[in-house]
Amino acid sequence: MKVLNKSINFDLFCMQFKKSDQKALLLDYDGTLAPFHREPAKALPYPGVRAILRKIMRKTDIRLVIITGRWTKDLMPLLQLEKRPEIWGSHGLERLKSDGSYELAPMDEEALNGLVAADEWVDAAGLSERCEKKPGSIAIHWRGLHAKRVRDIRGLVEPEWNLIAQSWGLRFKEFDGGLELSVPGRNKGDAVKTILSEMEQGSPAAYLGDDFTDEDAFKAIKGKGMGILVRAQLRPTAADMWIQPPEELLPFLSSMLPGGGEKSDSPNGP
Repeated sequence: MKVLNKSINFDLFCMQFKKSDQKALLLDYDGTLAPFHREPAKALPYPGVRAILRKIMRKTDIRLVIITGRWTKDLMPLLQLEKRPEIWGSHGLERLKSDGSYELAPMDEEALNGLVAADEWVDAAGLSERCEKKPGSIAIHWRGLHAKRVRDIRGLVEPEWNLIAQSWGLRFKEFDGGLELSVPGRNKGDAVKTILSEMEQGSPAAYLGDDFTDEDAFKAIKGKGMGILVRAQLRPTAADMWIQPPEELLPFLSSMLPGGGEKSDSPNGP
């Protein structure tokens, strides 16, 4: 565990978090709560994560929210929680509330037509098996492939998708393990801003994430809460603290609970 923002006092933050009547714990999924897997449907949480999430969700004063690049419908089978947490999916385009109500942000029709064009190009290029489609975005994944194959795919996709992005007004970005085209509009930072606006001013909040797409969230929570980078190696980031998963993840989540640092219900379980 390493503090990156010298103005942050972690012990003081934990004390304020525990004492507050209203607080928020905002969590990315892949790379944060779960290790990456070349087959996304098999990316299960680190051992002990489900148990500590259940414990957190029993605390009515903690607002637990998952903010992910995944499609919301794909996440619940992986979490396997008895209670439904609030989930913001597709980088903030979707909002699935704990009561089951669902919202999808409006999207530009021209940009959506661009995604159709990108999808047709993927089929023609023979990359369908590497492709993931979600509301408002399309991605090519290469995690688990050899370096030469990654270079080949990047060399094929990058120039074509750059052109599509420029022609149809799409965002083109790299993430940890691939490339993505998405409609302009919401991002994880917008989700964080909305959540904080719905809470009492000054309510303590923490956001945990690993990827470049989490930087918008780190910037949004800056000065209002704490951003925590969760990854094996440190990289340039707007986060306030860095922890390494999985060994520092469960202790950190436990530190947000009364009695801080206590072990999860089943540290070696699912």
